[in-house]
Amino acid sequence: MAAIDNDWLEPLKPEFQKPYYKQLFQKVSEEYNTRKIFPASDDIFNAFHLTPLADVKVVILGQDPYHNDGQAHGLCFSVKPEVDIPPSLVNIYQELHDDLGCYIPNNGYLVKWAKQGVLMLNTVLTVRAHAANSHRGIGWEEFTDACIRICSEQDRPMVFILWGRPAQMKKSMLHNPKHLILEAPHPSPLSAYRGFFGSRPFSKTNEYLEANGLEAIDWQIENV
Repeated sequence: MAAIDNDWLEPLKPEFQKPYYKQLFQKVSEEYNTRKIFPASDDIFNAFHLTPLADVKVVILGQDPYHNDGQAHGLCFSVKPEVDIPPSLVNIYQELHDDLGCYIPNNGYLVKWAKQGVLMLNTVLTVRAHAANSHRGIGWEEFTDACIRICSEQDRPMVFILWGRPAQMKKSMLHNPKHLILEAPHPSPLSAYRGFFGSRPFSKTNEYLEANGLEAIDWQIENV
């Protein structure tokens, strides 16, 4: 695993010392040595590498990484540029188009969002190939809960976008009145029509950031 070496390191240090994390590290190392695991081990912490804590303005919570070949690279909902756009992201792009008029790009590479302060965090950071949720319950949730708490403790305006029930279960950890919480059904084809479409998370986020003197996110992902 490529170690976290930016300003996330200090607040996360206590987690790395806890027994659960040592067990998690051993388990994940063993899985990478014996099975096909996504994302590549150097990409596990990309959400933190690409979005330093001091830069976080928006938190988008996903569930676990994409589990097909070549998709996952450490950011929730994002895939590498040459990979087909997954169905949930197709729906995110549709809502983005309806909400802000962004054109629908030919790729699903969301690094541009991460570099603007959008923390793209899955609640579980690894997965076995072709086996959704296969690393649920091995310790990642405890680690990512700590990350959510660290964000919640930042005493500055921040937006938490919670899509789907697993993400919304984290709401109880968020208490800072300076933070905006946006909830909607998950953008997957199974639930997007139950209220994800029309929820306008992108414009609401930008209105909130601008009202608090922060630069809006440029949500347009360009064609490659």
